Amino acid sequence: MNACEFCAHNQYDEEADCDYCDVALDEDEMERCLGGNTGACPYFKLYDEYKMVEKQN
Repeated sequence: MNACEFCAHNQYDEEADCDYCDVALDEDEMERCLGGNTGACPYFKLYDEYKMVEKQN
């Protein structure tokens, strides 16, 4: 399990049946992501389901 699974930028593509990052990554960042070294991602933003519900109310 990697940090990307808990990131607000992580999106699921139903057609391709895979997850992807919706941040426009440069070449070095994409290489790090594909290599599985996501621990130091500068764009990581914890997805908080409870905060999303609060905004909807």
